[in-house]
Amino acid sequence: MARPIPTPSTGASAAWTHATTLRLPMAPPIQASRLYSAHACRLQYRSRYNSHRSQIPPISRSQLRTFASDVPKTSDSGGAKAAHKIESETDSAAKAAKSPDEPHSQKPQVTKATSTTSTDSDLDWEEKPNFHIEKFTELPYQNFGVNQHMIIDREFKEVLRQLLWRFRAPIRYAFAYGSGVFPQSKGGTATEAEIKAVHPRAPLAVQRAQDGSPKMIDFIFGVSYTQHWHSLNLMQHRDHYSMLGSLGSAAVSYVQDKWGAGVYFNPYVTVDGILIKYGVVNIDTLCRDLSEWDTLYLAGRLHKPVKILRDDPRVRLANQINLLSALRTALLLLPPTFTEQQLYATIAGISYLGDPRMAFPTENPKKVANIVNNNMLNFRRLYAPLIESLPNVLYDDPATSKPDWIANTDSVLKIQQDMDPVKRGNMVRRLPKAFRSKLYFEYQKKFQIPQLEFDKMMEQSKDEDAVSFKRQQGGGFEQRIAQDDPEALRNTVRDVIKKTINWPSTTQSLKGILTSGIRRSFRYMGEKIAKYRESSKPEKGGEKSS
Repeated sequence: MARPIPTPSTGASAAWTHATTLRLPMAPPIQASRLYSAHACRLQYRSRYNSHRSQIPPISRSQLRTFASDVPKTSDSGGAKAAHKIESETDSAAKAAKSPDEPHSQKPQVTKATSTTSTDSDLDWEEKPNFHIEKFTELPYQNFGVNQHMIIDREFKEVLRQLLWRFRAPIRYAFAYGSGVFPQSKGGTATEAEIKAVHPRAPLAVQRAQDGSPKMIDFIFGVSYTQHWHSLNLMQHRDHYSMLGSLGSAAVSYVQDKWGAGVYFNPYVTVDGILIKYGVVNIDTLCRDLSEWDTLYLAGRLHKPVKILRDDPRVRLANQINLLSALRTALLLLPPTFTEQQLYATIAGISYLGDPRMAFPTENPKKVANIVNNNMLNFRRLYAPLIESLPNVLYDDPATSKPDWIANTDSVLKIQQDMDPVKRGNMVRRLPKAFRSKLYFEYQKKFQIPQLEFDKMMEQSKDEDAVSFKRQQGGGFEQRIAQDDPEALRNTVRDVIKKTINWPSTTQSLKGILTSGIRRSFRYMGEKIAKYRESSKPEKGGEKSS
């Protein structure tokens, strides 16, 4: 039954009745918009929500802005609480990464109580990773993967994190990367006008962190449901998208997931006075690339130091596999003895081997050297614990006997690896699945192994792995690969890397014209060409030109 409308007093009866009649039909659209905004503050979308308006629970006004940065920490939204909890656990991991025992943080602590039962579940996490975990406590051991967390200025970190809260669409995993976060050259002398040309209202923390060389800050957002995320983000930030956004979230998510490497970039976006570029990727796509190297597009970015702002247990597990795979691949490319600088340059260079941008005058040819030389401490924090955890590689330098050797970057350390074909064959066997399959195919052709014989050999290897209680071991085929001529092995591994990266990276670059728009694409290309020309200038007085 409809509630009777109270009769207004004095002469406005007709006007009141007419206004009320006009106002009543507006209620359903208001209710529908609240439903959509309420879902924006959930970390996970649930398709079972009923669309009937009569079943929509009452929603408080405070819930409509849960993911904005001006929402108080005491918000009662479940999504906000979950996001704050994730950020708190992310900070805890960063704190653990800075502990005195940092170099040995990735060695599982085997106690008497667990030594007899840890053969498969604890020590073989890499071979049988559980990607269904939901909590950090379900990771293989305490402090697992804390080496992934870089230490940056606290105020700068908070500025970066606040930018995430400007997005109401739920961001499950996020990291900032690139020269805007980790400088790749010494500080410049930018004027205030030059800084404002990049960041219209840059906080002091950003200006200090970028040290007089203002640059756009790059982000990657890992999300649970691509179309749902873009639907919410289009409602809030339509100006972030090109004309493609006018076709709706279905078109945007299709282009993201089906073309290129599964990432959708929105570049040259100003948020809180800071110029940023953010890429959106589905969490499943991210974890698959990290663990299997099917495109190496995002896995390659995470080979280098990044600042994780919101962590996720699944991604941390997959990324640890990714980092170990990068280390093993680099060892296959390196001689018996080498310096850590050579190691980090080899690892950082993996993702650029097949990148089409490196073949054109659009990328600094000294990029890899600049990344490594200006971030030695971060590379050491990322990879030293993994070097300590592997049985076939070790630091061969007396400087590592000092308690503070991780933070002391004055000397470049020497590293030695065991060239025993059995151990190197094991490294080959433990390369990422998709990448390893391509490498096997190349050596099947080189060794002229008939297809039926090769299939039988691979099937026997799978059967041995299924019944074995030990870690997967390389067989005769893997050892034969490891014993190949060193230069031939390096060339084959490089070719496989190029084939893995080239097509996804090329299509992703072409997709950028559609997703970024022509104007932003030309701006991006112009800046890249300018950087290339700047880096090609001869050095003056032993220093790089400004």
